[in-house]
Amino acid sequence: MSRRPGSYTKGVAKREEILTAALHVIAEKGYRGASVREIAEAAGISQAGILYYFSSKEELFAEILRKRDEVDTAAYVNDVPGHWLETMLQVMQHGTEVPGLSQLYAQLSAEATDPEHAARQFFANRFAKFGQAFADDIRAQQAAGTISPDLDAERFGRIAIAVADGMQLQWLIDPSVDMVDHIRYALGLLTGRPTD
Repeated sequence: MSRRPGSYTKGVAKREEILTAALHVIAEKGYRGASVREIAEAAGISQAGILYYFSSKEELFAEILRKRDEVDTAAYVNDVPGHWLETMLQVMQHGTEVPGLSQLYAQLSAEATDPEHAARQFFANRFAKFGQAFADDIRAQQAAGTISPDLDAERFGRIAIAVADGMQLQWLIDPSVDMVDHIRYALGLLTGRPTD
């Protein structure tokens, strides 16, 4: 059976509408406080309707994180070489304002260690994409002469993600930890440009 013209486009638009509603629900109620029912209500759809657009709750939550990255990228990322590290710090600061989304990220990243989990590919792609962005940032700063050419840009990219994710977990457990300050300090040490 063929789809009606425009039905695919409408389906994509409805998925995006659901994801946008979910971002708001989780930001407001937290990861544990946001049920599929509440997300469905916020999107003006039934719970069964959610499962029409997403094959499982796990896929829904992985797509919510994808949408969060898309929104954060639009809000904070620019194409100026050498600014990705500062951009990441802005994104992490924003994460402190929407702790429910940070909780979702931490929970799903742990669950995605299961090879069968719906979020596994999202995290693999995310780590590769952002690791490469950090590496490109380091290479731009090396070309500008502001960072030592001896720093391995590819390794740094992966380490930068590990530092950010690790500090986010510590902040989720103890919100008195200044996550952004610690990340800035650690990445400054790694690049040979420590800050106080």
